[in-house]
Amino acid sequence: MEFKHFSVLLHETIDNLKPQAGGVYVDATFGGGGHARYLLSQLSAGTVIGFDQDEYAIDTAKENFKDYLQADSQPRLQLVHNNFSHLTEELAKLGYDGIDGIYYDLGVSSPQLDQAQRGFSYRFDARLDMRMDQSQDFDAYQLVNTYSQKQLADVLYRYGDEKFSRQIARRIVEKRQQKPIETTFELVDIIKEAIPAYARRTGGHPAKKSFQAIRVEVNHELDVLQATLEEAIAALKPGGRIAVITFQSLEDKIVKKTFKKYSEVEIPRGMPEAPADLKPSLKLVNRKPIVASAEELEENNRSHSAKLRVAEKL
Repeated sequence: MEFKHFSVLLHETIDNLKPQAGGVYVDATFGGGGHARYLLSQLSAGTVIGFDQDEYAIDTAKENFKDYLQADSQPRLQLVHNNFSHLTEELAKLGYDGIDGIYYDLGVSSPQLDQAQRGFSYRFDARLDMRMDQSQDFDAYQLVNTYSQKQLADVLYRYGDEKFSRQIARRIVEKRQQKPIETTFELVDIIKEAIPAYARRTGGHPAKKSFQAIRVEVNHELDVLQATLEEAIAALKPGGRIAVITFQSLEDKIVKKTFKKYSEVEIPRGMPEAPADLKPSLKLVNRKPIVASAEELEENNRSHSAKLRVAEKL
């Protein structure tokens, strides 16, 4: 089984975790396992726990990482078929009360984009889907055909920064009154019709922002991000690190704000230092996000919007 995926900011992410032999590390977005494979190569002993809600990713990992999964005692890799929003619950099931590091790659994996039947991409014609977890009922078809015009416009503007969100939403509602909108290419055509000709000629594919917004809403990506970051910080042992790769400004804003919340405290007036219960629980490893090198950008243009933030538990 193949799961071809270029691991964005591979060395920057894992090296900044400062992996220690015998440690327990969580890959919250396992995907093709590129980050995990490199991490395992840096650990003479220890365990990596890989989360993924995509059944295809888990099944592929079972084949591609079988040498790490099979062990007489403690396996080097443990796979969890679940969303990272269930981090605390799944760690408890496995018997872990603390971890030494965790990292997130919040991008959509290449196979999800490149498998036409998944309905993620505006480049292939397929039924509207976009579910990362294929067992989930709600999909892009339901969103496009049931959300009100206002709800559609809000999703496109908030999650895609689409300045023609109202026009696109209005056009979607008009078209679906004639018949349900079923495929990605049908939706692409509707988006193109709604966007002025001058705007279609600039700024990349006209459906890019709308497809991103619909994917984020279908998978509740931003809703669960804040909660899982809080759980991850609580699960970290002192000295443990958290690393997060984001690909859009809303994701990066959530990560930056959360890290700031736990790394800065306001000392009450008149006190020389913050009381123990107000002291920060994190310190920032990098104040400015790490971005892809020129060499990586040349090899993989999907890295161009990636930003990596890292923090350490105090």
